[in-house]
Amino acid sequence: MSLIDPPADKPDRSRAMAFTVAALVLVAIVALWFTFRYYPEKRVVEHFFDALVAGDTATAYQLWKPGPSYTMKDFLADWGPQGYYGSVKSYKIIHAKAPGGSNAISVSVEISPYSPMPDISDVEKSRKTRVVEIWVLAADKSFSFPVPGS
Repeated sequence: MSLIDPPADKPDRSRAMAFTVAALVLVAIVALWFTFRYYPEKRVVEHFFDALVAGDTATAYQLWKPGPSYTMKDFLADWGPQGYYGSVKSYKIIHAKAPGGSNAISVSVEISPYSPMPDISDVEKSRKTRVVEIWVLAADKSFSFPVPGS
């Protein structure tokens, strides 16, 4: 090699490898974002339902972070053992989404009066499983029910 000779060409293989690695990193970032974007809201819903499953309605009421108009009596009428949603013995978070124009995250949860969660093939028990939609305010992780018509 002399001073007049041009430098050796860089192989195209290293450039293709760099683009492949960059694309894989980008795909991994997007996949992680979709997987964990509502993680804090799902965790607070898990804590709430864990308290209900344990029968600790006082803790569940605190986790709800109710406004002054939603008293413990109202909460028990909804979530207590004899309440509208009945005794919650098991649950499963189905999905979470952000409704358009809202500052809350909508979390859909299957709840069952049986422990463990009944299999879909067990028609008698799975008939009593219901899907509940709860909104979690992203700012302070307080709960509410969805507003009808939204």
